[in-house]
Amino acid sequence: MDALCEANGTFTLRLLKALCEHRPSENVIFSPVSLSSVLAMVLLGAKGDTAAQMAQVLSLNTETDFHQDFQQLLVELNKTDTQYLLRTANRIFGEKTYEFLSTFKESCLRFYYAELEQLSFAEAAEPSRKHINAWISKKTEGKIPELLSADSINAETKLVLVNAVYFRGRWSEEFDKAYTREMPFRVNQKEQRPVQMMFQDSEFRLAHIKEAQAKVLELPYAGEELSMLVLLPDDHVPLSSVEKHLTWEKFLAWTHPDSMKKTQVSVFLPKFKLGKTYNMRSVLSGLRVAEAFQPGRADFSGMSHGKGLCLSTLAHRSVVEVNEEGTEAAAASAAIEVDCGLDQPRFCADHPFLFFIRHNGSRSTLFCGRFSSP
Repeated sequence: MDALCEANGTFTLRLLKALCEHRPSENVIFSPVSLSSVLAMVLLGAKGDTAAQMAQVLSLNTETDFHQDFQQLLVELNKTDTQYLLRTANRIFGEKTYEFLSTFKESCLRFYYAELEQLSFAEAAEPSRKHINAWISKKTEGKIPELLSADSINAETKLVLVNAVYFRGRWSEEFDKAYTREMPFRVNQKEQRPVQMMFQDSEFRLAHIKEAQAKVLELPYAGEELSMLVLLPDDHVPLSSVEKHLTWEKFLAWTHPDSMKKTQVSVFLPKFKLGKTYNMRSVLSGLRVAEAFQPGRADFSGMSHGKGLCLSTLAHRSVVEVNEEGTEAAAASAAIEVDCGLDQPRFCADHPFLFFIRHNGSRSTLFCGRFSSP
């Protein structure tokens, strides 16, 4: 599992940097662990250069039994006796005219708990799209009603990979709604926007990272199986400079329990809800996974002996909500002025920051994002 943790961590930051570079001032949210698992599932059926490219972007060592490791990880993440709600929907939809190998279908079920469903894209593209969206909506309890847009499926579609995640968790120490008030959020040096800022004065793990000129704060969720780690640049340090410093090895070192001291801290954190849909085709092509999407070049002979099979669409959507309870909450009551001790550390997320929702047992990043603008 350690090798998989490292591979997933490296993939997480590679993808975060790619999404941030594409959209320098936008909010970003995605689920690295679910994306890597769904791509590893496709890797079951990939051969030759197609497999090599996919394994490289996922930082997976093809000589190890990583499918078995993913199986163990998914069992751990999808436990039902938790104090948080995590709903994931993974499925491969293949064109009906292709005959898919039983070994591939069995491996998808065995390792990734995912089915391959065959639809007639060639003859019924729009009904197929609606069917896929309805399935995702059901699996995510209606939180992700329309993953595939109107133009995403056509008669040429061969293979559609869908991956949707919804998370809801309560904080271990909830924020008091009475302290939430409007405060300015500095989007950049020239622009401010109002945000509903939550406040809490409590004991949390906190560290200051000199080399990155940033602070990192750990906010545990109820049960402490999950935590949100917030990486906040020092005042007047651009987030882009912190992003440039970031590697998985450094992130592990910065967020290691030995590096973070439990201390009384005044925490200011914006309420936010982020939901983003990505067509991962363009992002992954930028990370040199081009062949999988190219008819005639993609080699998915481990999936089907049919010619011309390639990945047509990989759609990914994540939804994360952060508020006083850590979940959906009613409007805040009247604002109360907050008085902080002068000598006490202050963690005020009133400018762009990165955040990571981590499964502590496996050190896996369930969600990763950037909050740049309310």
